[in-house]
Amino acid sequence: MFTRISKFKAHHQTIFALAIAFSVVCFWRGVWGLLDTYLLPSNELLSFGASVIIGIVLLVALHCVSEAMH
Repeated sequence: MFTRISKFKAHHQTIFALAIAFSVVCFWRGVWGLLDTYLLPSNELLSFGASVIIGIVLLVALHCVSEAMH
């Protein structure tokens, strides 16, 4: 199966890139939808603020882990 995908990818790079882009957009749409539904749904402003803070904390933590590994 992986050989078929590799051959398709080699011959149809544009279609493969569009499929990946579509998949990424669908994934993030789903994540945002779940956050809108479950992360403080009664207070939109607080939900946005919490999302920003969670994102910053994760980025800093991942950066620190990445730096420690090198």
